Amino acid sequence: MKRIHRFVLLSYFGPLIMTFFIVLFILIMQFLWKYIDDLVGKGLDIVTLGELLFYFAVSFVPMALPLAILLAALMTFGNMGENFELTALKSSGISLQRIMSPLIILIILISIGAFFFSNNVLPHSNLKSRSLLHDIQKQRPELNIQPGSFYNGIDGFSIKIAEKNPGTNLMHKILIYDHRDKKGNISVTYADSGYMRITPNELNLIFNLYNGHSYTEIQQDKKNKNQRKGQTYPHRRDQFSEETVIFDLTGFGLNRSNEDLFKSHYSMLNLDGLEHYRDSFLIILDDRKEMFTKTILTSNLFKYSDLGRLKREKENVKIDSTKEFRPREILGGLFQGKQELVIRQAIAHAKSAKKNVTDSKRSIVWRAKTIIRYEIEWQRKFTLSFACFIFFFIGAPLGAIIRKGGLGTPVVVSVLFFVIYYVISLMGEKFAREMIVTPFEGMWASSFILLPIGIFLTYKATTDSVIMNTETYTEIPKRIIRSLKKTMIFNFPGERVNENPSTDK
Repeated sequence: MKRIHRFVLLSYFGPLIMTFFIVLFILIMQFLWKYIDDLVGKGLDIVTLGELLFYFAVSFVPMALPLAILLAALMTFGNMGENFELTALKSSGISLQRIMSPLIILIILISIGAFFFSNNVLPHSNLKSRSLLHDIQKQRPELNIQPGSFYNGIDGFSIKIAEKNPGTNLMHKILIYDHRDKKGNISVTYADSGYMRITPNELNLIFNLYNGHSYTEIQQDKKNKNQRKGQTYPHRRDQFSEETVIFDLTGFGLNRSNEDLFKSHYSMLNLDGLEHYRDSFLIILDDRKEMFTKTILTSNLFKYSDLGRLKREKENVKIDSTKEFRPREILGGLFQGKQELVIRQAIAHAKSAKKNVTDSKRSIVWRAKTIIRYEIEWQRKFTLSFACFIFFFIGAPLGAIIRKGGLGTPVVVSVLFFVIYYVISLMGEKFAREMIVTPFEGMWASSFILLPIGIFLTYKATTDSVIMNTETYTEIPKRIIRSLKKTMIFNFPGERVNENPSTDK
């Protein structure tokens, strides 16, 4: 490896790694901000939370990697241009393509690795992250009984305490409503004080209550029709000096669901899996279309026993042999009651046919959109690799043109290009999902739009263009103003001014 190649690679590696982890950190923070309500108050241990963040960090790599490549290329070549290193290399006869050649090889390797990552690693991380997040969202909030408010986290019970001593954990004025029978407030327990503890296996909550009483209303059988609304019932009151109440805490722990339930999702499949499910849905879609055609044409509305007969009749009918349909001539020979019956039957058949068409259309459209989802995800496996390649050929020449390093100008420019790419990608994917464009057109639209920009910037950087120099653009209006002034001076109507004042004397 030549020294110049080693120098360029080392100059690029640092910004690439730094910007990649910075972007990844920002995406993780955005994820935490979005799902903070689902994570707080669930009693998650550090291992579970770390596992969740790790899997989602892996899932964010397809978004972080292209932006990191773009920003690192801008910073690297911007620093080299700002420190006149590019000028020194070019003056020694080394072209920009030769300076970029080791990085081009590196980006090709990164693009190939990104494809294998997207096809093999990303589906597994999506499966782990989504299933774990689903289980966390289903988990009950952590047991947290606050003084002065009812706690309804335990099924069938409402618990309220007036105050709690933080030092001794002694609670005062404990009120427990038992709603397990779903008959209202018919069972109430009140205690002057008590303690609360959780068993070592965390399956039960134990209340040790002191100096209280329990109130239970005894209701009669609801099937007794002689009962009147508002009728009073007998009740029982028990007084105690000490009592133990045990609550079941089943469901408060994190229960992991079966990951096989999520494996058929399009974001959790590799290329082989996507092709398998897409082909399966295509077969089902064709069967649904054929079944719908047979059902609608062999129903009572059309009276066709088989499709072959219909096809033969369609082939034998001449265009000029059809007659005008006149409902009055058909119904004219029937008496009034028979006409109304025929009309009602026709309307019923039409409504039935419309309902069948609507239901079948909804089913067919849903399956068609599902197939589109699998095709979109299939295309996404390749767009990531191509995006890495395009962003490098935007960042490297643009950095050589701007000649500004650091995290100032490169960050602004790279974020601008990435936002353009991301917005176009979202629009293309949305249009593809709505079947406005094909999945190929929707997923590759952003790449096809930015590719000419990368080629243009590479050409301009190779020819030492000054397209980012403000003087290049401010000089154009200055030239226009100067030319206009000259035109106005020579074409101004009236007496021309004598340029030699001495001749007037």
